[in-house]
Amino acid sequence: MTPENLLHRLPSTQKCTFGCPVLDRCLGGGIPCNSITELVAESSCGKTQLCLQLTLSAQLPPSLGGLSASSLYIHTEFSFPSRRLHQLSHAFISSHPRIFNNDPCDRIFVHAVYSADQLFDIMPKIESFLENMNTQLPVKLIVIDSIAALFRSEFENTPIELKRRSSLFFKISGKLKSLAKRFGLAVVVTNQVVDLMGHSEGMNGLKVGNLGSLVSSGRRVCPALGLAWANCVNSRLFLSRNEEVVGEENGSVDVSACGGGDFLPRQTRRRLHVVFAPHLPDSSCEFVIRREGVFGVER
Repeated sequence: MTPENLLHRLPSTQKCTFGCPVLDRCLGGGIPCNSITELVAESSCGKTQLCLQLTLSAQLPPSLGGLSASSLYIHTEFSFPSRRLHQLSHAFISSHPRIFNNDPCDRIFVHAVYSADQLFDIMPKIESFLENMNTQLPVKLIVIDSIAALFRSEFENTPIELKRRSSLFFKISGKLKSLAKRFGLAVVVTNQVVDLMGHSEGMNGLKVGNLGSLVSSGRRVCPALGLAWANCVNSRLFLSRNEEVVGEENGSVDVSACGGGDFLPRQTRRRLHVVFAPHLPDSSCEFVIRREGVFGVER
């Protein structure tokens, strides 16, 4: 058998759809199972919105890009956005009326965690939960929103504390990867950003991956938690948001008629960028957040 034939026989990794063909196309079909995918962004970029949408899309059958699965959603910073989830679920049911007889929110298990040590301590409980589930749809998606909130305030900036923090990074990520491979899970974690000061070359892992620099809201930023955490995830996706003058691209805005820059009509444009992923090329797409969900924009 030739090497080419051997390659064709390799099984492809199952992926979970975002429920949007534009986003799925940018990400090669969606979020992959058996690994950890990180969503990095500043506040209000859409990290949580995408995570909520994934928990609904995971319930779709594989023929529609889903995992026929329930989800475990671990929230760490704010109260769980149940109102927004129910809003999305109504739109989700309307789009798939023949698939769901019950409320899809019932298949999303929610748990609050308030420290990195607590997250590590509940890993055996999560494993037992995955092993002993008797529901029709097994858990195949775990979301941690956000990982940065557990680490950024708990540890002091001393060598001993930083060493302990890095050790927890690898313990938690190692256990998550083990669970992902054992149970075929898609694991998604969200991360925050910090402002980048000074030169961007080689700082805080910014040069790792497809993007030379990360820019959001007109500021240069880099993912929180540094290089140690960057080595703990398999894929990193960056969400950016920038205010742009409406009509600026085609020169249709008369600046003098608008009374100056402070009064120009503006819109928020959001993009999803692949920073690094073993299965994806350099790619990005624009997206919008609506009442019904998150949708990619064809350009």
